[in-house]
Formats: sequence, structure tokens, C-alpha cells
Amino acid sequence: MSVAKKEYKRITTKTLVDMKKRGEKISMLTAYDYTMAKIVDGAGIDVILVGDSASNVMAGHETTLPITLDQMIYHAASVIRGVERSLVVVDIPFGSYQSDPKEALRSAIRIMKESGGHAVKVEGGKEIKESVKRILNAGIPVMGHLGLTPQSIYKFGTYTVRAKHEEEADKLKEDALLLEKAGCFAIVLEKVPAKLAEEVAKSLTIPIIGIGAGGGVDGQVLVTHDMLGMTHEFNPRFLRRYLDMYAEMTNAFKAYSIDVKKGDFPNDDEQY
Repeated sequence: MSVAKKEYKRITTKTLVDMKKRGEKISMLTAYDYTMAKIVDGAGIDVILVGDSASNVMAGHETTLPITLDQMIYHAASVIRGVERSLVVVDIPFGSYQSDPKEALRSAIRIMKESGGHAVKVEGGKEIKESVKRILNAGIPVMGHLGLTPQSIYKFGTYTVRAKHEEEADKLKEDALLLEKAGCFAIVLEKVPAKLAEEVAKSLTIPIIGIGAGGGVDGQVLVTHDMLGMTHEFNPRFLRRYLDMYAEMTNAFKAYSIDVKKGDFPNDDEQY
């Protein structure tokens, strides 16, 4: 059972751990620009993820792989300028941390210095342990990401649910414990069985944020454009659409075009 929401002037990594202790669920959404970040922050969302999903949502790529470190820094800096309360976590993009812990640290430092972000997020467990340690040793907060890891999509070959089988589930639990012991302040679990996700959440002291991981975890994250219905071709089971912005915006654009073409816009009150 989640307790009543406590008012926090500013969300920090410690705040999230305290929220888990209190049984208070954590809300998390994505943002990639100033305007959206300002709205999300003003609505009281606890964590804003500047996700490498910007590669899909903002740039139209099929995967998250093409987005660069410079592009992530641009998006993160735009978000930071719109935020007063939320904790801003920034994805380190593919190819900027996996192979070399020194490069991982350089990438994390650039994100923190050039964007003003509050923390970084990386995908993977044991295989990126040294990169995680190097970033944490520099005093940079790290959020982990296990389960379906989109940066490894070509390895998996599919976006289906991960860790359904015992061997993979055991590895996920081991990786989650490893990330906690390394010093990560939270972990995202994506598209894993709800029972497994709940088991992980109960076994760790750090918050587990789920996306397609059931309700037994410590919080939830969705891509804002998906939950607003701005994207309409993406329909996973875990997605709840709170608005149909695709239809609303389309109708608004059509109405504007009609008003312009028939000379109704601008009217006498809308000109100088």
C-alpha cells in the first residue's frame, strides 16, 4: 500500500530512497525539451528522464542507437532550464560507456557539466560494472536499467518480455544486487514479469522503477508522448493513454488551416 504523498520542495536521490522506505510510490516521465519539462515538473512528477528514447520520439529513428552524446546533452540542458522540483536523470547513449570505463566517466562528466543534469542512467549489469564504479567514484549518481535494455535490441532481436526463464531471471536478480552494492540509487526494470519485478523490489533497499514490470515495484515510468497519445502506432500492454493528443492536435491543425484559408483568422480582435 502506498502512503499519502509527502510534499518535497526538491527531489534528490536521497528523497527517492526515503520515499521507498515510506511506501510512497515514485512517478517518472520523460521530457526532451524546455516546454514539456516545465509542464511535467509543474504537475509534480518526481523524476524526469531525458531518455535516449528521444532518438525515436524526437528524431524518428527506429531504435535508440543513433542518438549521440552531444544530442543528449542538448536535450538535457533544455529540460534542466524548465525544472524546479523534479530530479532530472539523463541517459548516457549507446557507445558512450560500454567498452571503456574511462570513456564512461568522460561521458558522464560531460552530461553533468554541460547540461546541469542531476544523475545519469546506464543499461546493463555485470558487463558494465567497471563503468558504473568509475562514474560513481567521481561522485555522479547512477540509475541502472535492467530487463529489456533497448540499447541491446540487436542482441536480443526482439522487444518481447525479458527474464521469463529461470536462468535469465537469476541473472537479472544478480545484476540488480550488483548495481545496488556498487552504489546505484535506483534501477529501472523494463518489460519483465510482474512477480519477478516485485521480488527484486522487495529484496533491495534502493527504489525499483517499472515500465511494463507490474505494480509491485516502487514507482512507474512512461514515455510522455506515449501516455499523452501523441504517438498512436505504439500499443504495448503496459501503456495507459491518459489523452488522445494525436487526434486533438490533428483536429486543431485542421481547424486552423480551414480558418486561414477562408480568411477567418485573424479576425478584428486578433490584429493590431
